[in-house]
Amino acid sequence: MQIVGLGDKAVAESRERVQAALHASGLSMPPKKVTINLAPADMPKEGSHYDLPIALGLMAALGAIPADTLSSYVVLGELGLDGTVAKVVGVLPAAIAANAMSMGLICPSQCGPEAAWAGPDLDILAPRSLIALANHFRGTQVLVRPEPSFEPSAGLSADLSDIKGQESARRTLEVAAAGGHNMLMIGPPGAGKSMLAQRLPSILPPLSPRELVEVSMIASMAGQLAEGKLTDRRPFRAPHHSASMAAMVGGGLRVKPGEISLAHHGVLFLDEMPEFTPQVLDSLRQPLETGECAVARANQRVTYPAVVQLIAAMNPCRCGLAGEPGHQCARGPRCQSEYQARVSGPLLDRIDLRIEVPAVTASDLIAPSRSEDSATVAERVTHARVIQRKRYGELGLPEYTTNAKCSAALIEEVTRPDGPGMALLQEASDKMSLSARGYHRILKVARTLADLDGQPQPGRIHVAEAISYRIVGSRSAATAA
Repeated sequence: MQIVGLGDKAVAESRERVQAALHASGLSMPPKKVTINLAPADMPKEGSHYDLPIALGLMAALGAIPADTLSSYVVLGELGLDGTVAKVVGVLPAAIAANAMSMGLICPSQCGPEAAWAGPDLDILAPRSLIALANHFRGTQVLVRPEPSFEPSAGLSADLSDIKGQESARRTLEVAAAGGHNMLMIGPPGAGKSMLAQRLPSILPPLSPRELVEVSMIASMAGQLAEGKLTDRRPFRAPHHSASMAAMVGGGLRVKPGEISLAHHGVLFLDEMPEFTPQVLDSLRQPLETGECAVARANQRVTYPAVVQLIAAMNPCRCGLAGEPGHQCARGPRCQSEYQARVSGPLLDRIDLRIEVPAVTASDLIAPSRSEDSATVAERVTHARVIQRKRYGELGLPEYTTNAKCSAALIEEVTRPDGPGMALLQEASDKMSLSARGYHRILKVARTLADLDGQPQPGRIHVAEAISYRIVGSRSAATAA
């Protein structure tokens, strides 16, 4: 038995798995040479999901199953030596493609609940073994169509009410959630930056049906759908600062999605941001702007969606306490400037909200009163997002769900501050030497602030607050220079 068609090692080893599985199922190979051609021959084949198609092709050639029944099915699955069908990745995208081509799908039983989300009319066969599938085609056994499986949202243990003090940071986090804006927190160790970021998902609205399918397709490609169950929780990815460029934007032997794609329609949290290598940080610039990540290799080019909300945290200097009362860095101002210079200006320009998070005082910790919980803040965030979806939906642009994703030309049309607000914006633009991107991002934040207040037009107070969120970055860039 020989397999041709430019397959990788996993495809070549499927010869042994298929022969053992057929033998365990009571079928013997014919006493002659068998050649299996994976067409087209010039396209590389990767993965173990070719096992089941190869086995079914051999069974049809041997007369174990009717050959004409397979022409209307898309087949994928890995085989065990005992004839069982093991799960593989990427079943949900395959099921959606099969449904678009008006074909059925044959997949492992563990992946059946995942495939059932592709459509109620999709013909799905999810056998546990080759024998069960052969019996189904012979009419001696009927395989029941799997039902879609959904993982209910468990109660989130991380709540905003756990945060003591940090009123300014809580306000900024609410603005970031309402408009989908990127956010950078600068503060000493122990100030609560990571704690704040981990509570952002608790105030974000659940995924819409369209977003749910997109997020689940990426998770399916990465093999991260547990038992084929989908969930409406927004992704929250927090890679370690030792992550490589391939791990962050995607790549590897099979060009798998990276962390920024796995955080699609969710949150990408970069803790200790300057500790990431500059090349990895700068690789995020294009995906943050375009909302997609294109991974180009010599033999293929793959594009993954990457509409993410970037939340970053960093210390003011390497020792972490620059600017704190009673502390003086041993290396002087160089400690702060060299550390903050590890984050490039173009990447910093793509971050809408930049705030300083001071250390929590003892009085804040001792105070018995509790702050607002996540449910209360989430109501305001949801109301603001409803306003944004309605605004862009009426303009015929349903893909714009938040102000942060709005184009530069459109944000000037939907965001027209009043007279005092426009005068303040003009003055700040001249004094701060804002780039075109910085100018438009201030407009986006001002639009979000007005939506939170239920105002049809941003006023001077909204523009002033939006400008204040860029002062920290400007001061840091000046210090680094």
